[in-house]
Amino acid sequence: MTVDAHHHVWDLSVRDQDWIGEGSPLRRDFTVDDLAPQARAAGVDRTVLVQTVTVAEETPEFLALAAANDLIAGVVGWTDLTRADVADELARLRELPGGRYLKGIRHQVQGEPDPRWLLRADVHRGLTALADAGLVHDLVVLPHQLPACAEAAAALPGLTFVLDHLGKPPIATAALEPWASRVRALAALPNTVCKLSGMVTEADPASWTAEDLRPYADTVLEAFGPGRVMFGSDWPVCTPIASYRDVLDVARRLTDPGAHTEIFETTAVRVYGL
Repeated sequence: MTVDAHHHVWDLSVRDQDWIGEGSPLRRDFTVDDLAPQARAAGVDRTVLVQTVTVAEETPEFLALAAANDLIAGVVGWTDLTRADVADELARLRELPGGRYLKGIRHQVQGEPDPRWLLRADVHRGLTALADAGLVHDLVVLPHQLPACAEAAAALPGLTFVLDHLGKPPIATAALEPWASRVRALAALPNTVCKLSGMVTEADPASWTAEDLRPYADTVLEAFGPGRVMFGSDWPVCTPIASYRDVLDVARRLTDPGAHTEIFETTAVRVYGL
């Protein structure tokens, strides 16, 4: 069994994805029906569907999609963590059709101008509500925001923080520092997990190889250990650079076969309660 702990879908007739540039090959619909045959052919039998935009209506749509599709085993949605009634909103989401598939919440922290956004009092209250609800928080951040991630994780030991895309290291420039030191500081906290995802989109799209990715994969595997690392395809964002199967195959080549059960299945099952 293999779990893909990070992918997206979107329908442009329902909602624009304003982060996709004009002329991009990503500017079309990507559906579960598009993903399913690729996932099954690659041996993937369960996935986690992750939010794409900060729009409240998307999360109920994703929960209903999970309820209707055997492939989707969990949803990481979005809600406004700063709202005063966030605990009530999380409870409401869980009562919706497919609400049992809600496993976590993600906010586009990478777009916040304040590098310490995660440490604001209103955000802390929202993160506490996630912990109380037994949900996790996915972190989509840039390297300069990693220190705040570590501070937030230290302040909330009861909440699991899942770092998406290794914290977006500068793979295209081959630079490791200060990203590597910041990732190690985050990994030193036991309530943190890292997704082995999104690497190809940070590499040189024209000339990347698996060896370009290896120093970054090695860093997180050493820092977190395979019991706190999980594979994610980042489909379809990966598709202009690499196919679904290629992303999965590269991740397998970059990891010790003896750790594959953890990285490609049990870490995600445990962390997300799949």
